[in-house]
Amino acid sequence: MRRKLAAGNWKMNGLRADLATLHTLAERHSAAQVDILLCPPATLIGACTDLPFAIGGQDCHPNTSGAHTGDISAAMLADAGASHVITGHSERRADHGETDATVAAKSQAAYDAGLQAVICIGETLNERETGKTLSVIDQQLAGSIPDSSSAANTIIAYEPVWAIGTGKVPTLDQIGEVHAHIRARLTARFSDGDDMRILYGGSVKGSNAADIFGVADVDGALVGGASLKADDFSPIISALEASA
Repeated sequence: MRRKLAAGNWKMNGLRADLATLHTLAERHSAAQVDILLCPPATLIGACTDLPFAIGGQDCHPNTSGAHTGDISAAMLADAGASHVITGHSERRADHGETDATVAAKSQAAYDAGLQAVICIGETLNERETGKTLSVIDQQLAGSIPDSSSAANTIIAYEPVWAIGTGKVPTLDQIGEVHAHIRARLTARFSDGDDMRILYGGSVKGSNAADIFGVADVDGALVGGASLKADDFSPIISALEASA
């Protein structure tokens, strides 16, 4: 049985004053029936390690060290107290030109450092409207996930690019179609592919979370803006617990 996961990605948001949000979440979900992962900016990772849920980074460099000013390695994230790292987020792919090969290299670096990788995939609006969604998903799955991936070190996050931060959400049938497709590809490639968790991301909020979590093969959510406030993220966690 795959354990459900509610993951929050704070992106480039958050100062020490905002840690009160996480302490509020910890109080409200001290006995959570699902896993909770928060990915704050790297500057806050060390300040979050006393919280009762997993802490992750938002990106890592594929190399362990070197002349890469401003970058952070997976080993550094682990040293700071992180247990997870997001790789391949669409904003990294778009803003920094990250390819599937780059995402795979970063994910492998995460494994080598003892981190779990949350590998993001998803189609653009043009790809969706031209009927290319599943072929894009196939390409990203094949190119972004290392052969050494397993249910123990890998979480897949399906985030249609056109739904991230826009308020637009795919229909439940569309979400179900893609998640079923991802599951089929994972089980065909990996011996424990049926145990790998697949998260949905893209304008998830308290008002639609229950319906999304009712879709087969949706094992939780990767939440952006709604994870920044306890009053927004807490209902999502509660909806996930109700679906578990």
